[in-house]
Amino acid sequence: MRRSGKGAAALAIASVTLLAVPRMASAGWLLPESGGSANADSIAGLYLVVLVIAGVIFFAVTGTLVAFLVRYRKRRGRVASQIHGNTRLEIAWTAGAALILVALAGLTFAKLDGIVTPARSGPAAAGALYASIDQPPPPGGNALRIKVTGRQFIWKYRYPNGAYSYEELVVPVNTTVLLDLFSRDVNHSWWIPKLGGKADAIPGYTNHTWFKATRPGVFRGQCAELCGAHHAEMTATVRVVSTEAYQTWVARQKKLIAAAERLRSQQAEQLRQDGRL
Repeated sequence: MRRSGKGAAALAIASVTLLAVPRMASAGWLLPESGGSANADSIAGLYLVVLVIAGVIFFAVTGTLVAFLVRYRKRRGRVASQIHGNTRLEIAWTAGAALILVALAGLTFAKLDGIVTPARSGPAAAGALYASIDQPPPPGGNALRIKVTGRQFIWKYRYPNGAYSYEELVVPVNTTVLLDLFSRDVNHSWWIPKLGGKADAIPGYTNHTWFKATRPGVFRGQCAELCGAHHAEMTATVRVVSTEAYQTWVARQKKLIAAAERLRSQQAEQLRQDGRL
């Protein structure tokens, strides 16, 4: 018995240690990651409220149970009293639980609009520069709309001005970014935890999400849908820069793409002349 008890304790400690060590698995330890976008902050705030209420209820119920187990534990010479219930008490805790659920539902719906509906871009980002030509105006005003394509095992980002990039998405700070996501092969899921924008990329269907980065920086994430043998290598990165740096990057990216297209055309023409194409 002693050996089995020690073995069970060692197994429990090892399991807790393995679960606590990987930082990526815990996201933010207790709360979802936030601090990069308004919708991510709203999600974390709502999660915190639910966690606090659930924690209070858990420790209240557990503490009461432990106190009753200790106080009314079996003793020699004592006979347990027979209790047939307390109607008022049962109605009270049922009504209390219902009120808590109603309050949480009301808070969730109050927060939901700010999580789902895109926010307005900041004053420095206003203007037609970030408005997509082939899409209707976003509900939150001017925004940068980007088409995200998932494929095994890489993300492609296509900008409204003709530029595109792989793996890394570059966006201007304080600008609402609307993402249209779809997949070319299997199900994928685009997620940058600190930006709050998580949505599945499904073949044959276009999904949507948004974020508005409030500070420059690099935010990292990973495909959140098991999509094949190299799923762990399908990472996603968002680099948030100033408006001027974004414009410079777009101009440079378009030049690089044009140069690559010219080189490919020259190579194809050379192959045709050689009779190999």
